[in-house]
Amino acid sequence: MSTYNATAWLLDRHLDAGRGDRIAIRFEGSDLTYADVHLDVIRAQHALGELGLEPGDRLAMVVNDEPGFVALYLGAMRGGFVPVPLSTMLSAGELAPIVADAGAVALAVSAEYQGHVAEVAAGCPALRDVIVVGKPDADAIDGVAIHPMAELPMPTSPPPVAETAGDDPAFWLYSSGTTGTPKGVMHLHRNLQATADTYARDVLRISADDRCYSIAKLFFAYGLGNSLTFPFSAGATTILDARRPTPPGVLATITAERPTLFFASPGFVAALLDAEPDPDQMASIRAAVTAGESLPGPLQQRFTERFGVPVLDGIGSTEALHIFISNTLERQESGSSGWPVPGYELELRDEEGTAVESPDTPGYLHVRGPSTAIGYWERPEATEAAFLHGGWLRTGDVYTRGDSGSWTFLGRNNDMIKAGGIWVSPAEVESVLIEHPSVLEAAVVGSRNDQGLEEAVAFVVPASGHTIDAAALEAHCRERMAAFKRPRRIIETAELPKTATGKIRRFALRESLGAD
Repeated sequence: MSTYNATAWLLDRHLDAGRGDRIAIRFEGSDLTYADVHLDVIRAQHALGELGLEPGDRLAMVVNDEPGFVALYLGAMRGGFVPVPLSTMLSAGELAPIVADAGAVALAVSAEYQGHVAEVAAGCPALRDVIVVGKPDADAIDGVAIHPMAELPMPTSPPPVAETAGDDPAFWLYSSGTTGTPKGVMHLHRNLQATADTYARDVLRISADDRCYSIAKLFFAYGLGNSLTFPFSAGATTILDARRPTPPGVLATITAERPTLFFASPGFVAALLDAEPDPDQMASIRAAVTAGESLPGPLQQRFTERFGVPVLDGIGSTEALHIFISNTLERQESGSSGWPVPGYELELRDEEGTAVESPDTPGYLHVRGPSTAIGYWERPEATEAAFLHGGWLRTGDVYTRGDSGSWTFLGRNNDMIKAGGIWVSPAEVESVLIEHPSVLEAAVVGSRNDQGLEEAVAFVVPASGHTIDAAALEAHCRERMAAFKRPRRIIETAELPKTATGKIRRFALRESLGAD
């Protein structure tokens, strides 16, 4: 068996080739070279081994976009352990069942999230150790040992690269997918290079001179490629920012750091345009990329007209790891996801699974390519439904293929909502709303706002003797769920439309919004 390790490909080979002095990371105005990152990575690998992790053991990560994320993620894979990056936007109550599902024996958190540790540890019997990136508040919590990352011991000699193979598990990413239940998407060591050898090389044409800056954070599949896989694949520089992105903060970073590749979501593109920045602030950028949800055509046009920068909108998924349909540097079609990324095959299929051949005829999108995951952790039925015979992945999206060969997104064949590029489960939001004493029933649907972006809208039926106070409900949701899940509109209604069997007719609610 030939050995292959993703970290060795992303990092060690640059040192072997004499590129250790190149700038790998820019963070808070400071440089880390590839040699600096390598030292941090082998230190993290050594520490995880000293904590008793065995090959295949999971390290859950709730870590900001900072050098500590890169060290822990790459260090875990270099040692044959499995890092599991998780959303920093989730509450302790939302994180605990995911960490437990992963069976993580160790957890890494940025200092600002260490308040989550007690609740997470209480629901995760396998968890033994916590590494804090920053200053910890305690030495132990409920029997779980706390280790400051800054005090992890440096090995006397670099630990060897684990003898992994390209088809061995490397990392997991949790996705709500199309069911609303978080699922661990299991990726292999070869999957990271596959995205670099296709999208980054053939679409972005990335080089060592590029500087990558991403609004999407590293715990997303999209952000992981933008801020780690792609720059490290080329010996380029990534610009990391731990802060929550805002138009003023992002514009200040762009002005100071001069990125050449800028990765955003459609929602953030709209926010940047709304801020009306000086076009000169974008002068360093040779291309902007959007993904996470479909970019409305007018936003793409306005961004390019204002800043003179091509916007390469595309579609990817956690299961496929990154973008597999994209506009290109040479060709952008407004309102379209673009064309297949070289290395990926696409098919549209009807309800019976038969290929849809006619142009402009809707069908369910299927993709086959080299970066596809091997399935969901301990979800055999969901795996069978999404990962099909012959290596095909059922995406759950409805598309058409035009005469030009471009592909256009129409919608999804389910009731999931994608707000800000992140899947949201209506049932989860509804359960929180119903917890409030003034709410008898609730139904949450997706709706497009004036800019064409999807957001959650809640229809609520008041309990007897109560009225709906939208501000109070918003505060209730703010305390119990991540910001991206909260409904942007709350509409009081006397009753919810239902079928004869009692199921909510969500399409009727969506239609009522369209009639407003």
